[in-house]
Amino acid sequence: MTETRRFKEFIDGNEAIARAAIDAGCNFFAGYPITPATSILLHMTRALPKVGGVAIQAEDEIASIGICIGAAMTAARVMTATSGPGISLYSENIGLAIMGEVPLVIVDVQRMGPATGAATTSAQGDIQFLRWSTSGGYPVIVLAPTSVIDSYNLTLKAFDLAERFRTPVFLAIDKEIGLTKATVEWDAVAPVPVRERRLADPDKEFIPGRISGLSDVPPMSPFGGTHVLRFTTSTHDEFGHITKDPQQIQKLNEHLSVKIEDHADEIAMVKKDIQDQADSLIISYGIVARSVEDAVEKIRRRGGKVSSLTIYSLFPVPENTIRSALETAHKILVPELNQGQYRREIERNCKNGQEIIGINRLDGGLISPAEIMTAGGWL
Repeated sequence: MTETRRFKEFIDGNEAIARAAIDAGCNFFAGYPITPATSILLHMTRALPKVGGVAIQAEDEIASIGICIGAAMTAARVMTATSGPGISLYSENIGLAIMGEVPLVIVDVQRMGPATGAATTSAQGDIQFLRWSTSGGYPVIVLAPTSVIDSYNLTLKAFDLAERFRTPVFLAIDKEIGLTKATVEWDAVAPVPVRERRLADPDKEFIPGRISGLSDVPPMSPFGGTHVLRFTTSTHDEFGHITKDPQQIQKLNEHLSVKIEDHADEIAMVKKDIQDQADSLIISYGIVARSVEDAVEKIRRRGGKVSSLTIYSLFPVPENTIRSALETAHKILVPELNQGQYRREIERNCKNGQEIIGINRLDGGLISPAEIMTAGGWL
């Protein structure tokens, strides 16, 4: 954290993300203006040159993520930011980043869709879109902050996970978190450490895709050295040569999956508030988790029994934690600002026939504690 940071500061989630990116060592940003993510571009264009970095306003979203991929593969630590319509345009290059194992942080400040939708209205409509935004169905990592402080901390975590797994990592916030200011007490913030990039030895033979096991992550070449690096969108062998060999194709594709799926518990980030003898459980993420926290407090104050689970790592789904929380619950509430996108993941992990109640708003308003309490029969 920089020495000029004050004890308290009044900032929004987008600025917290930009601050965290700088603190994480981000030295390259490219983006295109889009509500409600534009202020991240503005913050980065002001801040990065001061620390020797580069920020570019590209001609469009496709160019933005393409430039970022090129920068990441030439030693930069990279971030871009957009909203739902921009993710649509990012899609093909997200696939390239998965295929090329590119460490990259992508911020999605969600707004109401589909298409242009309501650009200044909050929503959580991109959750499944982020997971399935590219062909092949290969896993990605998606983190979801609930507050300005979370936006800072999870941005640091996103950079760390991008380096750990050499993969695109999404930060899924929404317009309310991105553009609503809150007081941050910086002295109370414990920064998440961000690991250094794992680099190959410049003096030894370099085989860019060689791994010892399917869940291993290969080191990257230090840019400017003597290594030859082939980078392709196509299925390739460990040398980067395009191949039609079935065994090599199988190995590559399994590797792209299991390097993330086998480490789901390592990636998992949740907050559990489990109450003894509670048969009701509220599962939430993002901005809605704050209403859930208030609702839980009011329910318990009235003598009600209820547990809550806040999920910060939406994908890969933290299935072990979810199933553990579901074991003693008979009624599960899942409030979301969409049609019930993450509820599908909860339903998939229910094994005991529990009642699952979706609480959904699509009118641009936030879900209130009273709506949660009413849906659960506490009001």
